[in-house]
Amino acid sequence: VPPAFQKRVLMIGILGAIVLRTIMILVGGWLLAQFHWILYLFGAFLILTGIKMWWAAGQESDLDDNPALKLLRRVMPVSKRFEGEKFFTVENGRKIATPLLMVIAMVGLTDVIFAVDSIPAIFAITKDPFIVLTSNVFAILGLRAMFFLLQAAAGRFHLLNYGLAVILVFIGSKMMLIDIFKIPVAVSLGVVMGILAVTMLWSARTAPNT
Repeated sequence: VPPAFQKRVLMIGILGAIVLRTIMILVGGWLLAQFHWILYLFGAFLILTGIKMWWAAGQESDLDDNPALKLLRRVMPVSKRFEGEKFFTVENGRKIATPLLMVIAMVGLTDVIFAVDSIPAIFAITKDPFIVLTSNVFAILGLRAMFFLLQAAAGRFHLLNYGLAVILVFIGSKMMLIDIFKIPVAVSLGVVMGILAVTMLWSARTAPNT
């Protein structure tokens, strides 16, 4: 995406993500209130996702193989070039989407995919839908500023995905054991911060692809 359009794309994508996450949180809160055993499914899903992320970490990802991108391309034809800030253009007498609209759709769809992981993880800490919703909204609003920071730091913390994978497995295990042993919030926070710190230090001491 050309730098001139990045801020607009992020803002529109973030607004869409807030709407989608609100719907998912309300549905998730209702499911947990009606069916306690859903918590075990969420936990198992997080564990499987963490294992998958661990094995995929360090591998080069091909954007053309992205399932979300494939789905969007099936739904709407896309031109090969940007047309300024336009979302649609006309080619051969047919109205098609520009890459700018595709990027915005990808931002929203990708956020939904990540929310499938993050929302169950938050419900492992609190079951209050208001707290879950407001924490997600504030986190999403911070993404616009964080994007440019992470874009600059992504190369330095090349092993961060390994840490995130371990965190997902930890949170999933916590959800699976909630009726047997409840891990205090302070302990959970310490474990998560410790894993992130170790991963970042490990990244700083090793070169990428080693």
